[in-house]
This record gives sequence, structure tokens and C-alpha cells, in this order.
Amino acid sequence: MRTLKTPWRGVADWSLWQAPRHVVAYVLVVGAVAVGASTATAFLQPVTRADLMHFAFLAVAALVYIELTRSIERQREFVAGTGPYLDTKSVWSFAAVLICPPILATGMVVLTYAAAWLRVWPRQRPVPLYRWTFSCSTVLCGTQAAVAVLALGMSQYPGVPQNSLPTGLVDLAVVAGAAALRWMINCALVLAAILISSPKIKPSQLFENFSEHWLEAGAFGLGLVAATLVVRDSVVLAGVVIALVAMHRGVLLAQFRRAARTDAKTGLYSPEWWHQMAQRALERAEVRGTGMAVLMLDLDHFKVINDTYGHIVGDQVLRAVAQELAAETRDYDTAGRFGGEEFIVLLPEVDAENVRGISERIRRRIHGLVIPARTEEGEAVTINDLTVSIGAAMYPSAGIGTLEELLQAADSALYKAKNNGRDQVHLATSRIPAQPGPTEPA
Repeated sequence: MRTLKTPWRGVADWSLWQAPRHVVAYVLVVGAVAVGASTATAFLQPVTRADLMHFAFLAVAALVYIELTRSIERQREFVAGTGPYLDTKSVWSFAAVLICPPILATGMVVLTYAAAWLRVWPRQRPVPLYRWTFSCSTVLCGTQAAVAVLALGMSQYPGVPQNSLPTGLVDLAVVAGAAALRWMINCALVLAAILISSPKIKPSQLFENFSEHWLEAGAFGLGLVAATLVVRDSVVLAGVVIALVAMHRGVLLAQFRRAARTDAKTGLYSPEWWHQMAQRALERAEVRGTGMAVLMLDLDHFKVINDTYGHIVGDQVLRAVAQELAAETRDYDTAGRFGGEEFIVLLPEVDAENVRGISERIRRRIHGLVIPARTEEGEAVTINDLTVSIGAAMYPSAGIGTLEELLQAADSALYKAKNNGRDQVHLATSRIPAQPGPTEPA
């Protein structure tokens, strides 16, 4: 009888242990620092009955909030980008930092993360437990730093509950500094983890959703409001929950907009969004009198990979090629998936020499790929010696005045590269009438 694996597998079974040693070491060190710092601050102040009441009010509000946003959070997770994740649970943990002893502030972080893990993903969890634990550890590190700032800077901290909140501009500045340090530490630790585990990632991917983190400043502000309400009129705390749910939906809408322009399989731009970006770039080139180019790339004999190893391996190859394509192009270039095993790249502000150089670097980089993959049956395979044919077309050029003509010229150049033996770059010098594609499989 087959035994089903549960989310609570033993620590020894975590996929973390298959990661490179430096990644494992980094995750373990951050976890150890979080535990050590939380232990060091835990007994700085005794816990009173009033503290427990404040913690209870915040805990109930946090659990209600997590319950009300379960479906939204699931959707956010699936459309989130590659950069640091916006954590709206920080409202409750930051409020606890302001009005609770450090041990209860630590408890609020653990409570909210545990509740989200259990309630948002009750069955299938797209994020491994060790990554969830790592995220909790980064927040704990930031929380203990905030505790230290408040302890050193506030006129009385934690002191008597009604005096633990800011009473003037100086105290308010200290609270803002504590919030900023908490965010910076959390964000820096997450960014470092992404860079360590994915060193080829581009800055544009790393910071693609960074603008959303202005909302975290709003979350800290609401944390201050929540802390004040708990001390003075806890019933009104329901208003903070309602405001947070509304804010959560606004964040989801922004993520859906971003997801709509991204190809889910490769992470590159979708054809529709790429076409919009290219049209704008062409209009700018016309006004400024500058050059631009389009590259069309097709993986040679990709059908053989699918037929030999299956589409699961084929998808892994596409993702690896997309990562190399994004890494080789410039930050202001626009790479997209054109369909199947075809990719497309927009190169603004280039001349023919630039285009040849970039195209050749891409071709050599893809040829040098060694891709460890796993079949649907779990068999480990290695894909290498990939080749790619590239067709390029320039604007301005004879007969090319529109985006459609530019694409047609690049497609015709790709056809010539395929017909001339593949694994090469062909640059169109003018618009070439469309021709039928190669008769043999790509």
C-alpha cells in the first residue's frame, strides 16, 4: 500500500539538504541567529497580566485576519514574483513589539506564521516548510533588532503599557527607525538567500515587485494604530482588520496585473505584453532616430528532447534557457516567450555590430548549458549540447517601418539560419517576404 507523504515530514526529509552546501549553511545560520537573538531578549522584562491581555487581543485579531484572507493569500502566492514577498502579517507582530514584552513579540511572529501555514495551505503547500521557517527566522531577526532600538531610544520601553507608545515626535521617530530596521534586516536576509541560491538572477527580476514594499510601511503604520487601540479601546481593533483585508485585495490586484504579462512556464514576458513593449520602443526609436532590433530564437531539435525524455524535462529545459537568456541580455532589453520552444528579444538603442555580438553571446551561452533535470518517473538526466538558431532584424532598415514588418524580417532570418545548418545567427538586412518554415522537425 502506498504511503502518502504529509506536509509534516521529518526534518531529515527536507529538500533543503539537497541544496548546495553554502545555501544550507546560510539557512541554518540565519535560523540559529533568530533563535539566539529571541532567547537573548526573551527575559528582558517580566510578563504581566495586562501584557497577556494585550497579546490575546492582537492574537485574536491576527487569526481573524488570516482566516478572512486565506483565499486571497493563496492567489498571491501563485502570482508572486521572484523578489522578497510582501508580508502583511507584520501589522500584528510590529504591534506586539510596541506594547508587549519581547518574549510575547517573538510569540506573535511564530503564531502568525504557524497560523498562515496551517490555514492558508491546509493540504497542498507550494512553499516547502523549511522556506516558510526561514522566512519566519528573518522576521524574528528583524523583530529583535526593533526591540533593541525601542529599548535604547524610547523614553520608557516597555514600561507601563499606556506609556510604551510614542508620546512625542522623538518617540515617534524611534518607532519609525525600529520599523525601518526591522524591514531592512528582513528584506536583506531574503535578498541574500535569493542571490546565494540563484546567482544568475537579474536585478530586474530581483526587484520586480519591490514597489509593493511601500505597502509594508503602511502595514507598520497600521501596527502602531493597532497597538494604540489595544491599549486604549480594543473594540475598535476590528476597523484595522477590515482595512487590512481591503489592502490585501489591492495587493492581489497588482500581482494579477504583473502575472498577466508574464509567461508562467519561463518567467519571461508573455507574447501579448512583449508586443506592447516592442510597439512603444519602436515609437521611441522613430521619434529619437535611434536603432533597435528584434531577435527570434528557436531551440534546434527540441522535439527530440520532448520525445526522448518527456514534456516535464522539456519544460525544465525551457526554464533554464529562459534564465540564461535573461542573464545575457541587458537590463533594459525585453525577453519574451514567443510560443513552444521559440523566444523573442527586443534590443533598443543598438546597431548591427551590437546585435551580432549579443546574438553570438546568447548562442554560445545556450550551447554551453548543462541542465540537470528529472523525468516524470523521477529519473535524473542531464541535457547538454543544446543549440539555437537566431534570426535578427534591425530598425531602421530597407523595407522595415512597422513592428509587423520587423517581426516578419526576423522570422525570415530565423528560417535562413535553420536552413543553413542551424546553430547560427542570421541578420536580415532588409524585409524579406515570409517563407514557409523548415520541413523537418525543429
